[in-house]
Amino acid sequence: MGRIPETELDSLKSSVDLAALVRSKGIELKKHGSKDLAGLSPFTEEKTPSFIVTPGKNLWHCMSSGQGGSVIDFVMKYDGVSFREAVELLRTKNPSLYRSAGPVRKSTVPKLPPPIEFDADDQTLFGQVLAYYAGRLKENKAAVDYLKKRGLWEEEALATFRIGYADRTLGLTLPHKNRKDGAEIRTRLQRLGIYRESGHEHFNGSLVFPVIDPDGNVREIYGRKVGSQKSGIYHLYLPGPHAGIWNPDCLKSPEIILTESVIDALTFWANGFCNATCIWGTEGFTDEHLEAFRQHKTQRIYLAYDRDKAGDRAAERDAPRLQSIGIECFGVKFPAGHDANEYATKVKPAEISLKTVLSGAEWLGRGRKSSGIKDQTTRVPSSSILLAAKLAAEEPALAGDEIPTPVGTKLAAEAEGQNDATKEKKASDSPCLKAVGEDYVLELGPRAYRVRGLQKNGSLEVLKVNLRLVHGELFHLDTLDFYRSKDREAFVRAAASETTLEPDLIKRDLGKLLLALEQVQEERIRAATESQPSHPEMSEEEQAEALELLKCPDLLERILSDFESCGIVGESTNKLTGYLACVSRKLDRPLAVIVQSTSAAGKSTLMESILAFIPEEERVKYSAMTGQSLYYLGETNLKNKILAIVEEEGAEKASYALKLLQSEGELTIASTGKDDQGRMKTEEYHVEGPVMIFLTTTAVDIDEELLNRCLVLTVDESREQTKAIHDLQREAETFEGLKRKVERERILAVHRNAQRLLKPLPVVNPFAKKLTFLSDRTRTRRDHVKYLTLIRTIALLHQHQRPLKERDGLQYIEVETSDIEAANRIAHEVLGRSLDELPPQTRRLLILLREMLDGRCREEELTPDVCLFSRRDVRRFTGWTEFQVRTHLTKLQDMEYILPHYGGRGQSFVYELLFNGEDDGRPQMCGLLDMTTTKTSSIESGGSSIERNGSSPQRASNEQGSSIGRNGSQPNGKGPSGLNYHQPAPKRTRGRKPQGVVTHVTP
Repeated sequence: MGRIPETELDSLKSSVDLAALVRSKGIELKKHGSKDLAGLSPFTEEKTPSFIVTPGKNLWHCMSSGQGGSVIDFVMKYDGVSFREAVELLRTKNPSLYRSAGPVRKSTVPKLPPPIEFDADDQTLFGQVLAYYAGRLKENKAAVDYLKKRGLWEEEALATFRIGYADRTLGLTLPHKNRKDGAEIRTRLQRLGIYRESGHEHFNGSLVFPVIDPDGNVREIYGRKVGSQKSGIYHLYLPGPHAGIWNPDCLKSPEIILTESVIDALTFWANGFCNATCIWGTEGFTDEHLEAFRQHKTQRIYLAYDRDKAGDRAAERDAPRLQSIGIECFGVKFPAGHDANEYATKVKPAEISLKTVLSGAEWLGRGRKSSGIKDQTTRVPSSSILLAAKLAAEEPALAGDEIPTPVGTKLAAEAEGQNDATKEKKASDSPCLKAVGEDYVLELGPRAYRVRGLQKNGSLEVLKVNLRLVHGELFHLDTLDFYRSKDREAFVRAAASETTLEPDLIKRDLGKLLLALEQVQEERIRAATESQPSHPEMSEEEQAEALELLKCPDLLERILSDFESCGIVGESTNKLTGYLACVSRKLDRPLAVIVQSTSAAGKSTLMESILAFIPEEERVKYSAMTGQSLYYLGETNLKNKILAIVEEEGAEKASYALKLLQSEGELTIASTGKDDQGRMKTEEYHVEGPVMIFLTTTAVDIDEELLNRCLVLTVDESREQTKAIHDLQREAETFEGLKRKVERERILAVHRNAQRLLKPLPVVNPFAKKLTFLSDRTRTRRDHVKYLTLIRTIALLHQHQRPLKERDGLQYIEVETSDIEAANRIAHEVLGRSLDELPPQTRRLLILLREMLDGRCREEELTPDVCLFSRRDVRRFTGWTEFQVRTHLTKLQDMEYILPHYGGRGQSFVYELLFNGEDDGRPQMCGLLDMTTTKTSSIESGGSSIERNGSSPQRASNEQGSSIGRNGSQPNGKGPSGLNYHQPAPKRTRGRKPQGVVTHVTP
C-alpha cells in the first residue's frame, strides 16, 4: 500500500469539523471552559461528561478511557475501522460517517461502497477491478510522479491502455472473509489472481498495465512496483503462464517494434510509434507471440531489448525464431546499460532520439536489408522526421573521427533550440578526448573540459568524475555522476552562471563528453577484465637458474639451506614439510597443513616464510572467511593453488566447506536468486579443486574432522630455538643482516621461478605394493594417503631429474627409493606426532614435568609417588604463562597422566605425576618400510618387537583399557596409557589430605 502523504493527512485533520462529526453520532456537547466542549463518553459507561473536544485544535480526549487524537483517530475508534479505511471515509465524505449506530469494537461491514458486482462474470469482474485501479491512480502522488518521471504521464495512454494503481483500498470496500458474501467474492478474486492466498492484493503498491485482446478480454496483467522494495521484486504478473499480446493493434502494421517490457513499449507508443509491443522479460517470448506474427504476416521486427548481457542474449535467442518464419530482424542499439525508456528520458526530444536509433538499427538477417523503419504513424511531426533523416544521412561522415558522437545526441542538441550554440563548427561535433597523465581533456572551440578520477569507476553503471570547465579566464569545477540527471542539470546551471555561457551549449557539450567518456570507460574495463598471463615471463637467465635448482642432486638439503639463508632458523622438518605440501598443489589430491603453537611462538612467521617461496599467482591468502565465501570464489580461482588462512579460528564458519574441498576436491552449492523479472530462481555455483590448504591455530584441541585431513606441524618453542631467533633478530640490524635481506629476495625469486617450471605430471610408484603402514586404527586410512602423497610430492619435485617414461600412450615419472627414504624421515616426526593422543605442547609439558620431579626427587630423596607439585611450581620451572599451564594440566588430567589431590582447607590442588618417563617424547611412525634393508618394522612383520596392540615402544598406546580399577590403575599395575605406576593411586578424601600419603609441596 502506498504511503499517504503527510500533507493530505494534515489537511483531513484540519478540514473536517470534529465537533459536528461527534454531534452527528448522537453525542451532546456543551461548553466546557473557554475553549473546550464536553459530553458523555461513547466509549465508557460513566454518567459524568468526560469526553472533551477542543474545536480550535480539532482534537478530542476521553478522560475516562485515556484515549484521544484527531478526527481520524475518532473515526477509527467509533466505527471500528482501520487507519486507511478511516482516511478513505473522510476523504470521500462518506454518508456513513454521520450515522449514529453506536461505537463498535471492530466493524465487519464495509462502509465504503464496493466498486464491483458480486454476481458479475469473470471478465466483467476483471473490468470493474481495473476500472477501480484506474480511478485510484490519480489519487496517488507517488504513482503519478513515477509515470511523469519516466515520461509516460499522458491522458491518451492512460485511457487507451487502462493503466491504474493498486493501493490496497479495494479490500476496504469488500465484506470481511468471515461473512459468506465476503468469503465468496474474495475467493473469486483469488482465483482470478487479484488476491493471494494470504488475503493480500497481489498487485499492492504497483502500477497496473492490463493486457487486453481485441475482444476486450483480460489475458494478462503486468504490475510494476513503485518505490524501493526490500524484497527486490519489482515486476509482477498474474499467476500462471503468460498470455496475450500487449497493444494488439500493433499487429496491423507490417513492421513491429518489440521490447522487453510494457514500459519500454509504452515509451515508443507515447512518442508516436504505435506499432510497439513487448515480450514478458528476457525469458518471456512466447509461442503466442510467434503465432500472432505469423498470422498477421509481419514482415519486419525491431528487437529493442535492453542493452545489457541479458538483453543481448535474448535478442540472439529470439531473432532466429523470428527469422525461421521469414521475418526480417533488426537489433536496436541503445547505449550500453540503457533500455528504451531510460534512453528516451535522457536524450530529448524522445520522438526524435527514438526515431534515430531505429533508423540505425543493425540488420540481423533474413529478407532484404531495408534502409530503416518506415513511418507507421502520423503522431510524429513531419518536420522532426525530416530532421532525423537529414542527420541520419550525415552520420557516415563521422566514421573517421576518434570519438564519434551518436546521432541521438546531435538530434537532441539541435532540437533544443536554434541559438548561437548550433552555429558551432562541425569539427566540434566529433570531439577528441585526449589523455593527459591520469586526466582526460576535451577541447570544444574556446571551451576546455578536464576530467579527473575516471579510473576510480570500476563498473559500467557508474560514471562519477571531477569535471572542470574553463572558458577564457572563467571556470567552474564540480564533482558529478554523469548517469544522474540531477547532477548534470546542477552542473549546467552553475557552470552557465560562472562562465556566462548559455546553458544549452554546456548541455550539448556534456552530451558529447558523456559519450566520449563511456567509450573510454568501456575500453578500460574490458582491458582490465581480459585474461592476463598466469605468471610473468622469465628470461633465459632466470629459467636457467630455476632449472639449476630443480636439478640439484641434494635438492631437499638445498631447500633447507635456502631457508637458512633467508633467515629462517631451525624448524627443519616443519619447513621442508610445508614446502613439499605447497608443491603438492600440482597433484590431484594435495596435502593440507595446519601449524599449531601458542600465541607469539612464530606459527604465522613459519607459514609466511614457506609461502614466500611460492609464486604470488599460485596462492590465495585470507585472514578470515565467512561461512559461504568459499562457494562464490569463482569456478577456477582456487584450482591447483594454495589457500592460506592466517588463523584457523578465522575460518571456523567455513570449516565445513574447507573439509569438503579437501576431501571431494570441489564445492557445489545451489543458491536462490532473482531473474530479470524479479522472480526467484535456483542458481548453481561451482568451485573446482584441487587446492592445498594451509592453516595456523593456537587451539590445543583441533577439530577431529580437520585434524585427520591435515599434517600437523608444531613450532619449536624451546629455549634454544628462542635464543637462535633472538640472535637472528639482532643480526638483522647489522650490515650482514642487510646483505641477507638482499640475498633473500634473489633466493625467493629463483624458487618462485622453479615452482612455475613444475608440471602436474602423473607419478607412478613401482614400490607401492611393498610399502607398509600401521593398520591398528581407522584414522590411519587417511594418514596412509598422506604418506603416499608425500612420496609422490617428493618425486614430483624431482621431475627434472627423472626420465619421462611412456607406456600405453601415458606419460609419467617414477618414484625412486630416495623419495621413500626422505618421506619416511618426515613421516616419523609429522605422522608419528599425529598418532599421539596428546597435543604436541601438552606432550612437551609432560616431559618437563618429568624432568622437574626427577630433579626434586634426587635433591630431597623422595619417591615420585609422594613428590606432589602445584601449578605455581610448574610456572616457576617452565616459565610458561598461567593460561598455558592451566590448559595443558587440564588436558593431562583428562588423559590420566596426572592425578589431582585436594590440598586441604585453604590450600589449592596439588598433582601427582603418573608418567614414569619411559617415553622420551620423540615422535616415531612405526610400520614403515626400511629402504636400506627392504625389511619392515611394522606390526604386520612377524619378527617385529612391537606388541600386537600397535603401540610404539616410545609412545603410549592410544587404546584405552576397559578394566580400570577404582583408583585409576589396571589389575596389572599399569594405568590406562600402558605406563607403569610406582604404586596405586591413593584413595581420595573430600576436604582433607589423602590418607597414608605424605605430601611434599613447595610453597
